[in-house]
Amino acid sequence: MKQWIIPALALALLPQAAQALTLTSPSLRAGGRLPAAQVLNGFGCLGENRSPALAWSDVPAGTQSFAVTLFDPDAPTGSGWWHWLLFDLPAGTRGLAAGAAAGGLPVGARQGRNDFGDAGYGGACPPPGPAHRYIFTLYALDVGHLAVGPGASGAMVAYQLRAHSLGTARLSLRYGR
Repeated sequence: MKQWIIPALALALLPQAAQALTLTSPSLRAGGRLPAAQVLNGFGCLGENRSPALAWSDVPAGTQSFAVTLFDPDAPTGSGWWHWLLFDLPAGTRGLAAGAAAGGLPVGARQGRNDFGDAGYGGACPPPGPAHRYIFTLYALDVGHLAVGPGASGAMVAYQLRAHSLGTARLSLRYGR
């Protein structure tokens, strides 16, 4: 009996490992195909152009705000394509309803200019050919507000997100036509 008491006590005194930030969606399956609801309605695509419902948990200590981005690294631009830049989400936020980008964002949240030139969500619409990867990334940030002005480029917003990130979680899907 004495043989297991000391190891058990030693394990109990070790700090517990923090769980990683998690990002989930009732309509998106990691590694799956992006649903028509999240596809652009334009440029030859016939989707609903609606931002997905998202939820997150296991938030890092010290989180002061969140950001969500949607990026296509396979776009034929040489630098990918920003579809959504949402930031300054209050620290108490734990999710977004479907379509929130078009109305219903938490007070104080801001949307950056995507590569379509609009502030808000721009759904997937790759050129015909191989499927592209679409990566939703949640950032837990150590600042309440990003120091970027309206109309800031995706690259500038991404720079600020990485500079202030306490943790990230991703959902990666594919879409092609």
